[in-house]
Amino acid sequence: MVLVLSGRCVPCDSDDPDAVFDGRVFITNDGLIEKITKGSAVAPAGFGAAPVLNAGDGFITPGLIDLHNHIGYNTLPLWAEPKQTVPFAHHDNWTRAPSYGPSISWPANTLVNTEPEAFLAYVQLRALVGGTTAIQGWPGANRKHVQVLRNIDEGPDRSGSNNLYSTSTLTLKGEALAKKAQAQKNGQGFIYHCGEGSVNSLVRREFVDASQAGCLQKNFICIHCNSITRDDWQFWPTERAGAIVWSPFSNLWLYGSTTDITAARGQGILVCIGSDWGPSGTKNVQGEVKAARLASEKFGFGLSDRDLFAMITSNPGDALARVWNKVSGRLVEGGLADVTIMRARGKISAQNSAFKQLVLSTEDDVMLTVVEGIARYGDAGLLAQQLAVPSANFTLGGRERRFAIPEPGNDNNAWELANFTDLLKAVIANPAKAISKAQARMLSFTGGFDEPDAPLLLKLDMPSGGTAFAASLNNLKKHVNKIVVPPLASLVHDKSFFGDIKGRGFHDGLLDKLKGFYQ
Repeated sequence: MVLVLSGRCVPCDSDDPDAVFDGRVFITNDGLIEKITKGSAVAPAGFGAAPVLNAGDGFITPGLIDLHNHIGYNTLPLWAEPKQTVPFAHHDNWTRAPSYGPSISWPANTLVNTEPEAFLAYVQLRALVGGTTAIQGWPGANRKHVQVLRNIDEGPDRSGSNNLYSTSTLTLKGEALAKKAQAQKNGQGFIYHCGEGSVNSLVRREFVDASQAGCLQKNFICIHCNSITRDDWQFWPTERAGAIVWSPFSNLWLYGSTTDITAARGQGILVCIGSDWGPSGTKNVQGEVKAARLASEKFGFGLSDRDLFAMITSNPGDALARVWNKVSGRLVEGGLADVTIMRARGKISAQNSAFKQLVLSTEDDVMLTVVEGIARYGDAGLLAQQLAVPSANFTLGGRERRFAIPEPGNDNNAWELANFTDLLKAVIANPAKAISKAQARMLSFTGGFDEPDAPLLLKLDMPSGGTAFAASLNNLKKHVNKIVVPPLASLVHDKSFFGDIKGRGFHDGLLDKLKGFYQ
């Protein structure tokens, strides 16, 4: 379907990055931007009968891009190892903590293995309410499933192939890295968790190994890099600078320090932001950009609000475009029609710029989230005008909202929030019963597990997440009487989330200040 969005456009165009103007965005039925016009300019051909979603003085921006996540864990609350009294050294320490399995791996595996469709609906809605349109870090799956967010691991065309970007949360060495580097030279991108830990800790070696293997190219996206010393950045020269993904909340929560953003930017590296995951991250990149703002102020990174907003829109979009060969993260003709509309926070002024308002925005300010040209979430009055896509009603932050996530196997019916959350709550109430039910469902299916009607099987993407698909259920049986699945973490940054921060983690109180953005 064709669609028109009307409001104050913030296109993040490279030719005029500060531009803000009243206008309209025309979206084609194949999910691309046909045209952006100022004022009341004549609409292009074919849009005469298109629905117009009028946001008034709301800001129409590129869709927010979360370039680092592990969505298979995003129903879980913040986690801290009770016995840990000093910051962790690196990523191999906290995954071996005594409470990690019972608090993270067991409950996450239980939910994704017993009610995978309901689980995916909930975590996708959580991203949508924060204005996220594209996200990295999906569980592996045996077949296609309901997907309303853009899956960065999959590419821009839902091909499902790994021909564009390969990803690894596992630490690679020697020959494996050399193969990745060769694939990069042949045009494939590489998204790699690398150097996650305190500065100059053991995992710094991962960055050095990647450099020696030849991976530090323009199509390399390096997640974390917080163990890298200032001198190490010279291994990535400006002429082949790629991108890093910064997750300051998680870095500070686990290690008490974060990536040297000034040094990275000095090399010409694109800095992007990712919210990481439920156990040590924010709810969405709209929240993570505020953690980045706090970190910039504390560590003297000197980031402007426009710099910060670029880190969740045009910077990740530009990084991906090097391999995708399609524009995202910018509202330009021919670009991908992933769009977020935010409520204005007063008049634009020198002290209250559009970019400041966008960085300070909260879930309450998200008016519309459009993915691939389809409005998937937003204010009820706006979304209801998109009649061709069924949507369900619910209340969030005292406002009537709608979201368009179809029922599994039936695109003509919107899945009601209570229906899929009730399924998840049943697992929480009785994990053992849910695991037995899931095993029976699998055993009763006689076809191939790659067939469209096969039970959906998911595999978590963390190295300690689980084994291949269905084997995870057998592993859960070993702990079945000890498994406790916590209540569903809320969709938004709320009182419970801020309460979990206070007195926990290794941020020396810095992350307590996040609460001030939401009051």
